[in-house]
Amino acid sequence: MEASKGWAYLRIIAGTLVGGALGFYVKYRIETSYKRKMMEQVLEYERQQQIKKAQEQEASAVLFEEAYHAHDSDTLEQLKELSSRRKALEESVNGSTFISEAIAREMSGGITSRHQQDLQKLENYLPLLENLIAHADINGSDPRMLQWMVDLNLQWSSALSASSFFSIIGPKFFRIDNLRYELGMILFLYGALLRERAFEVLPDDLVQAATLFRKAAGVYNYLTHTILPILQPFLPQERPPEVTTSMSSIMCLICLAEAQAVTTRKAEEKASRGSLLAKLHYGVTQLLIEAMTIIDSNIGDLSNISSQLIEFISLSSVMHESRSRRYMATELSRNGQVGLAIGILRHAVNEMNRRSPSEQSWRVVFEQEINALAEILQKLEQENDFVWLDKIPCMDELPFLEGKKIASIMPYAPVRLEKELVFRI
Repeated sequence: MEASKGWAYLRIIAGTLVGGALGFYVKYRIETSYKRKMMEQVLEYERQQQIKKAQEQEASAVLFEEAYHAHDSDTLEQLKELSSRRKALEESVNGSTFISEAIAREMSGGITSRHQQDLQKLENYLPLLENLIAHADINGSDPRMLQWMVDLNLQWSSALSASSFFSIIGPKFFRIDNLRYELGMILFLYGALLRERAFEVLPDDLVQAATLFRKAAGVYNYLTHTILPILQPFLPQERPPEVTTSMSSIMCLICLAEAQAVTTRKAEEKASRGSLLAKLHYGVTQLLIEAMTIIDSNIGDLSNISSQLIEFISLSSVMHESRSRRYMATELSRNGQVGLAIGILRHAVNEMNRRSPSEQSWRVVFEQEINALAEILQKLEQENDFVWLDKIPCMDELPFLEGKKIASIMPYAPVRLEKELVFRI
C-alpha cells in the first residue's frame, strides 16, 4: 500500500514537471513565432516606407530637361546635367543618398569632410543654374517660358521657420514658380554650408574659420543687395524667411559677428591688452544687436522665425558683453581703479544671472562665465576691503562699453558659365 502511494506521488510529480516543461515550450514557441512575425511586419513596413519615400522623391524631383524644351542636343545635355547636379546636392544635404562614405570620398577627389563635399556639389551646380537664368531672362515674357517654369515645380522647406522645428508631419514646403527663388535658396544654403564648415575647422585653424565666416557673410550680402530685391515682387504672402532681404541681412551680421569672435579669440591667444579685447568682444555684441534690431523691425516678414535662432543671437550678445566687461574690469584693476572694476564685475554678474538659457549647452557656457566673473570679483573685493578701500560706484556711474568692429565681408563673385542654351520657342 505504501509502495503504490509512493508511485502515485512520483507519477504526479513527473506529470507536473513534464506538463510544466511542455507548457513552457509551447509558450516559448508561440512567443518566438509572434516576435518573428512582428519583426517581419516591421521590416516590411520599413521597406514599403523606403519605396514610398523613393517614389515621392522621384515624383517631386526637379527635372529641367522635362520642363524646358531644348532645341538641340547640347542644350538637352546641359539641362540633364543641371538635374543631375541638383539631385546629387539635394540627396547629400538631406542625407538621403545611398552612396557609401568611401565612394563619396572617391567621387569628390579625396575630400573627407561632409561639409566640403556638399560645398563642392553646390559650387558645381551654381554656375549651371545662373547660366539657365541668364538665358531664360532673354525670353522671360514668352508664355511658354513662363509655363515651363511652372512645370519645374520648385519647392523648398525652410530651416529657419518655426514650423520646421515643431511640425509632427514633417517640414513644410514652399513653392514659388521663379528661377530666382531656386537661386536665392541655393545661395542661402551656400552661406549656411560655409558657416558649418567654419565651425568644423574652428578647433584647429582659427584663420581659416574666420575666412569662411567672412565668405559666408559675403554670400548673404550678395543675396541681400543683388538677388533678393529682384525676387520680392513675385513672392506670395506665405514664403520662407530665407527669401526675405531682412533674413539675409541678419545672417550676414551673424557671420560677421562670428568672424570677429574668432579674431578676438586669436587676439586672446596672443595675450593682447585687456582694453583691446574688451572692445573686440563688444564689437561682436554690437553686430548681434544690429541683427536683433532687424528682427524687431521686420516682425511681419519674420513672424515665423525659429525661437532657437533668436535665442542664439540674444545669448551670444550677452556672453560677449560679459566678456567685454570682464576684460575692462581686469584692465582697470591693473591701473589701480579697483572700486570701478568691482562695480563693473557686479553689473556683469547680475546681467548674466538674469538670463535663463533653455538649452543645456548654453547653461554650461553661462555657468562657466559666471564662475569666472565671480572668481575675479571675490579676489578684488577682498583686496579692496583690506588694501585699497576704494569707493564702489553705483550702476549709473559705470563707464559705457566701447566696441571695435574689425571683421569685414569677403565679397561673393559668382562664377559665370558661358554656354549657349537654345529653346524651342
